[in-house]
Amino acid sequence: MAKKTVATLQDKNNRSFTKVIRMFKSPKTGAYAFDEKMVPSDDVKDYLKK
Repeated sequence: MAKKTVATLQDKNNRSFTKVIRMFKSPKTGAYAFDEKMVPSDDVKDYLKK
C-alpha cells in the first residue's frame, strides 16, 4: 500500500514535484520499510505502479 504526502515543490522550469512514500516488505528480515522519493507530479501514478 502506498501513500502520497501533501507537500509539493516546483523547480525552475515550473515543474511540480510530489514527495511519494511507498511501503514494502524487506525480503531479508520480513519487516516493513519505507521508500521516500521526490517524483514529478505527472509521473506519480507510474511510479506507484512499479
